Amino acid sequence: MVRQPEIEARKHAVLKDAFGFSAFRDGQEPVVDAVLNGRNVLAVMPTGAGKSLCYQLPALVKGGVSIVISPLIALMNDQVAALKLAGQPAEAIHSGRLREDNVAIWRRVAAGEVRLLYMSPERLMAPRMIAALKKLPLSLIAVDEAHCISQWGHSFRGEYLELGTLREAFPGVPVLALTATADRSTRDDITAKLFGGDAETFVAGFDRPNIQLTVVEKARTGAEIEAFVKAREGQNGIVYRISRRKVDDTAATLVEAGIRALPYHAGMPADERAANQEAFLAEAGIVMVATVAFGMGIDKSDVRYVVHGDIPGSLEAYYQEIGRAGRDGAPADAFMLYGLEDVRTRRRFIDEQDSDGERKRVEANRLDALIGYCEAVTCRRAALLAYFGEEAGPCGNCDICLNPPVLADGTDAARLAIDMVRVTGERYGAAYIASLLVGEGNETVEARGHHRLALFAAGSARKKTEWRAILRQLIAAGHLHQDIGAYGSLSATQRAQRLVDGEEGFQFRQPRARKGAGRQRRKGREAADLPALTSEQDALLGRLKALRREIAAERGVPAYVVFPDRTLEEMVVHNPATLDEMAKVRGVGAAKLQSFGRTFLDALQA
Repeated sequence: MVRQPEIEARKHAVLKDAFGFSAFRDGQEPVVDAVLNGRNVLAVMPTGAGKSLCYQLPALVKGGVSIVISPLIALMNDQVAALKLAGQPAEAIHSGRLREDNVAIWRRVAAGEVRLLYMSPERLMAPRMIAALKKLPLSLIAVDEAHCISQWGHSFRGEYLELGTLREAFPGVPVLALTATADRSTRDDITAKLFGGDAETFVAGFDRPNIQLTVVEKARTGAEIEAFVKAREGQNGIVYRISRRKVDDTAATLVEAGIRALPYHAGMPADERAANQEAFLAEAGIVMVATVAFGMGIDKSDVRYVVHGDIPGSLEAYYQEIGRAGRDGAPADAFMLYGLEDVRTRRRFIDEQDSDGERKRVEANRLDALIGYCEAVTCRRAALLAYFGEEAGPCGNCDICLNPPVLADGTDAARLAIDMVRVTGERYGAAYIASLLVGEGNETVEARGHHRLALFAAGSARKKTEWRAILRQLIAAGHLHQDIGAYGSLSATQRAQRLVDGEEGFQFRQPRARKGAGRQRRKGREAADLPALTSEQDALLGRLKALRREIAAERGVPAYVVFPDRTLEEMVVHNPATLDEMAKVRGVGAAKLQSFGRTFLDALQA
């Protein structure tokens, strides 16, 4: 049996030798330690925080075979390629390979030659696979992108919900679930479905302060997207659209405007999608116009902006998608266009999805929370973080902080809404409360006796849609709390009491004059911990990236698998002159030092 001091020493040795890091990033080590101690863990960590290391390192330390459950073939292939370049025995079995290749890989697994085996939930949960894995020394089961359990398991990928049976099939094997995006309801859902309620949960901070947040009401969507992108010419960016047709139209419009834009959606041939993705990962100045089919697991550090030409499905989805920008810590933009037609489309998607009524109510409540974020009148970042359970003051880096909206006094209306929420027992959602305020009666209202309330119809001077907007803004401002996981019931917060007591007022958003979407491009790396590159260093970085592309093409892997951008930037800044100095660069492990160290040293010295 391996003693704890030996595990501790092995942990740090693997961290340095396999991954090239001398220390853990914030939030990684507690997760790794919990897994090494045999506990079930749910880890929620922001994009770019290094989630994959939290299962890859324990797998290498513990020995045996570790199973990694991943939702996408491309994501599996990229991670396996990266591990192999780092000298680590990893493989993936999936439908994208020939049967004889999968059989050959399985033989290597059974022979003990593989430490990490990647599979989809559908492949893993096949009875024959479960039976075969029971014969092996499993040391860990990791569920990557675990929010898919909650988001997909209830609809079109039911095998995600079946993952909960793994704890009975493999007793004593720790299970680690990881995601960048999980509100309280999703965390509870994952914990219940996967762990039966028994798991240690780690939630790292959600804030990405280097990303400037902006939401603009739609007017001329195509022109606004074009203006925003042209103002950032030469930068890498992602533009999300809600449908394949909009992706194709937007990409064509940007190309006509002289912008190198590439489309990406599930309706394209697989080889064309793969070529566009590889171009985006390897080259500079490309704009990827895509549906949400693009982005999960994309490791490109210098994406400078993410545009939502249509609203996403939830704040979780929004947070995950904007998290693909600014992973290098330098300034980045999240720009969303928001319109009522989007809301109607999203509601139709929810109504048409193949799930039960309870699930549809949860998704509708999540959409309402997103609308509240769009209509926020105080710091947008504070509203976003509040949704994930974090408190924050004004950020100074969102459109509301930088350009405050025109507001009207709504204190009396807010007090009336809060009183209605309280007098009805804090059990009902925004739509029902708005109906009572305008005096809209029906059998349900009468059955509950709410038509006899003194406040019934007390807000009839305003339209129901206006009341719903006020309620959403009260949620966004923190005066009301919406229970996402139940029926969207509203309850008053401590801040609401201060409003009712007259200690503070409430103002709600009024329409304001529109300004152009294109803002002056910001420069510098204020939020990064590397200094700004000189022009000579920037040119050298370009040469290193070109060298990386050549090596990646020779080996048939994405460029970032050779070295991520951050590692190349550190090479340029620290300018190592020997292999020993190169080994100290973050991200240069023993295997990559041996494979590429001399080549990149020669490029630096040239």
